[in-house]
This record gives sequence, C-alpha cells and structure tokens, in this order.
Amino acid sequence: MAKRDYYEVLGVGKNAGKEDIKKAYRKLARKYHPDVNPDDKQAEQKFKEIQEAYEVLSDDQKRARYDQFGHAGVDEGAQQYGGFGSQDFGGFGGFEDIFDAFFGGGFTGASERRQRRPRKGSDLRYKMEIEFEEAAFGTEKEIQVPRTEICDKCDGTGAKPGTSPKTCSTCQGVGEMKQVKETPFGRFVNVSPCTSCGGTGQIIEEYCPECDGEGKVVRRRNVKVTIPQGVDEGTRLRIAGEGQAGQYGGPSGDLYVDIRVKPHKIFSRKGQNVYSEITISFVEAILGTEVEVETLDGETELRIPEGTQPNTTFTLRSKGVPHVKRRGRGDHIVTAKVKIPQKLTDKQRQMVQELALSMGKKVSHNKSFLKKVKDALGGNE
Repeated sequence: MAKRDYYEVLGVGKNAGKEDIKKAYRKLARKYHPDVNPDDKQAEQKFKEIQEAYEVLSDDQKRARYDQFGHAGVDEGAQQYGGFGSQDFGGFGGFEDIFDAFFGGGFTGASERRQRRPRKGSDLRYKMEIEFEEAAFGTEKEIQVPRTEICDKCDGTGAKPGTSPKTCSTCQGVGEMKQVKETPFGRFVNVSPCTSCGGTGQIIEEYCPECDGEGKVVRRRNVKVTIPQGVDEGTRLRIAGEGQAGQYGGPSGDLYVDIRVKPHKIFSRKGQNVYSEITISFVEAILGTEVEVETLDGETELRIPEGTQPNTTFTLRSKGVPHVKRRGRGDHIVTAKVKIPQKLTDKQRQMVQELALSMGKKVSHNKSFLKKVKDALGGNE
C-alpha cells in the first residue's frame, strides 16, 4: 500500500511552519494515542503514521529531502546513514551512545537523567537608552519584558487542572528510544527522543486551556532596573532570574540590560572625566575675566587669567562623573575658545592699533587688521 503524503497525514499545507506542524501533530497524537484507544489496531496504525510524518516534517534536512524527492528521498536518506539517522557523532546520540557501542553498555539510564534534570531558562537582552545625567548619577527605570513563565493554571505540567500527565507507554517514561544493531564490530546503539511524547516521558491526555499543554505562557512583566552611578555607553547590567522560565524545576534565566547614553548638547565624556568648551572675547583673553561655566552640578564660577591663550584648558576638580565602584569623581575639563569680532568701529580699530604699536607690533596692510589679530590669537570667529 502506497504511503500517504505526510502533509496530508498531519492536515497541514506545504508552507506550514514548525509550530503549525507541532500543533497538528500533538492534536492528532492525543486523539489516536494507544493509551487513549486501547486495543484499537486501526488507531494504533494511524498513530504510527502520524509519528512517521512528524519525524520527517519536524526535521529541516529530512523535510527538504522529502519536499524534493518524496518518500524515496527520505528512505534514501535513512539508507545513507545506515538506519541511524543524521545524529551527532556520526549517527550516535552522544558520548554515552558511543560508550554503549564499543563497551556494551554501562550508561543505561544516563540519557534519562540528562533529559529530566533541572535546566536553567534562556537569558534575555534588553537595550535601554538613558540621559547623560542619568548615566552620571544613576537612576531607576521600569521596563516591560515579554518572557515565558510557568503556567499558573497547571503549575507547568501542561495538563488540564484536575488531571495529570501519564507515563508514556512507548518509552516507559524514559523519553528516549534506543535502536540496537549487532554488527561484526560489536553492538551499535542509537538513542533518539521518543516521538510519542517528544522526549518528555509523559503523555498529556487533556491539555491545559491556558498554555495549550506547553506548561509555559508568554507574559509581559514590569521589571525595575537600578542603574548605578557612573555607568557609560556599552555597560551591561545583569538582573538575575528575570529571563525565560526554566525546565523541570530549573531556575529562570537572567536579564541583561545593555546601556546606551544619549549625546549631550554641551558635555562629552571620556572615562569619568567630562569635557566642555567656553567662548571668550579676545579682550577677555587679554585682560582676564570670570565666567559662569555649566557643569553636572549646575553653574560654577571659573576665573580666566589675563593673557589666556586660545584652546587653554582649565580643570574643575571632582566635577566629573562619579566612579562606579569607589568614592570620588572624575574632573571637568573646560577648553577656552577665543572669539575674534568680524567688524570694528573706527574708534575700536584705532584703539587696538595703538595697543599693537605700544607692544612694538607693526600692523601690515597686505592683510586685514582683524585677520592678523585672529591669526595671532588663533581664535575663531
């Protein structure tokens, strides 16, 4: 009798995704499972057909061969790998299987223990953008994180409240199936997940309506993130236990928050030091002055001594960003830019020329007076 099309067996289209295939398989497997239909040979045959279809369509490589060559392509693939399937280690399920093959066992039950042991959930990442001042002094934010959590209706069993999963009769609760072959080189054992229970060792007859048998649900949870003072661009914060839910009683994963700091309109930063610029007139540079400078703590007074040269830097001690793990702060470095006026009145020009002559400076007429002053001071307009 010719085999039915696998897509037809599961009742899905050829463009069906993995989740659609999985849902269709679970629905049919629950309907035709031998535990649900005892002594029903027709249901048993139907269940085997469903298993076979799911085994192929849930595997990307097998599905690709099936789509291209039909049943012959899948059979060809099975022959190619000697009936073991394309498992890791050249057809073996893992180190224990290699040990079984060459030493005749000794790891019986190891795969079962590995299957059912508690597993930590996956970690999550979140990108957060904060203000320059928030990075400097720290802050607290509340974010929404979508993540998987243990279903509170079934306590993670996946079974309808009031019911409980049963031990899979196909694998006897081990969650794995072993295929043994005797060869002239010894006994070869291949271990693969049980297709009846998906490797869980349990069969759910009635799925929980809240999680559809998954034992987990996706929820958006509000998480408070404490950002310490002194963090910088690229800082990663770890919040333990706020990742995906674990398996078999294992702990949840962690949440990692990657910090991005918005550019500031006045300040820049290198390490814990803050940098900014002020602009003074060439008269203030010559005579000296006092100016108000914007800092992270607000305005502070800065004395500009007479004769200040363009691009002179001034250091405001402990006015920078606080250190993350120790006391103290960086410095605030201020660079003085000298502005040269574009135009002068006749009287102003005469006064500056007299100043230049009194200093023994001769003003050349092949270059504009202001240009010469500008070049001498190295200032900007």
